[in-house]
Amino acid sequence: MRVDEKDPGLYDFRPWRDRAPIRWPGGKTCAVWISPNLEYYEIDPPINPHRKSWPQIHPDVVGYGHRDYGNRVGHWRMADLMSKHGFPGSVSLSVALCQHIPEVVADAEARGWEFFSHGIYNTRYSYGMDEAQERAMIEDAIHTVREATGQTIRGWLAPALTHTPRTLDLIAEYGLTYTCDLYHDDQPGPVKVASGRLMSMPYSLEVNDHYGFFVYNMSPRDYADVLIRQFDRLAAEGEASGTVMCIPLHAYLIGQPHRIGAFEEVLRHIAADGRAWITTAGEIADHFLSTGAYAAAEADAARYGAGAEA
Repeated sequence: MRVDEKDPGLYDFRPWRDRAPIRWPGGKTCAVWISPNLEYYEIDPPINPHRKSWPQIHPDVVGYGHRDYGNRVGHWRMADLMSKHGFPGSVSLSVALCQHIPEVVADAEARGWEFFSHGIYNTRYSYGMDEAQERAMIEDAIHTVREATGQTIRGWLAPALTHTPRTLDLIAEYGLTYTCDLYHDDQPGPVKVASGRLMSMPYSLEVNDHYGFFVYNMSPRDYADVLIRQFDRLAAEGEASGTVMCIPLHAYLIGQPHRIGAFEEVLRHIAADGRAWITTAGEIADHFLSTGAYAAAEADAARYGAGAEA
């Protein structure tokens, strides 16, 4: 059978077995990072012809108010719990939050959290952008976060997970280190870009609280059980080669009073287990790039490709 569909060429195929092993600091087997999505949703955003911002006709007062709960209440409940159990945040930030509700950004900064970009607003999408518009969005994100926090963003999660064919090339060109937009692996890996160097940071849709509660209709205890089983499996497999577990959160969801208690059980379990490197996305990237793991992954891909061609 002839295959006519062109491979998108985002990354090389590397089978899970036969990879060069990854070792995390202190002999830990699973790098665990939490990604609070601190977002701003416009009540009446500009219309994008490729995708509706709200399911309802806007202004969507209900959708806006539900999500604003996260910034008014849920963030503080979620963040206090993370701090209590020693989990830093790697913030997926709608950077307009820096101007709209700077108090939330300042609280995250005071806790020592790091920031990466989730676009400007979570109601404005990359779909349909030309190159100049997408460059302006990336430059705006870099400038706004630096001005608000002093940090230079190193990672990217596309706004509402929307992309153009040039997104990965552009963020690498602007010096970003990692993308969270590839959900294809439990370990970091090289991404093919036109210039510079970019790595994939394991993020998750499967254990994202949005999917847990909105898509899979889990109860809080079901969601907590999924997170614990995810960690236990990855920590066990990580004895052979270090794995990554990301817990993506939205404060308007996990920060609800009826959900937060079950989530605390997850943090307590992971913190007490002893196999977790409780860390940030930036520290994972630094370790992967500085220890030779990135180069080893490239060599794995080249070896497998050569074997496949033979």
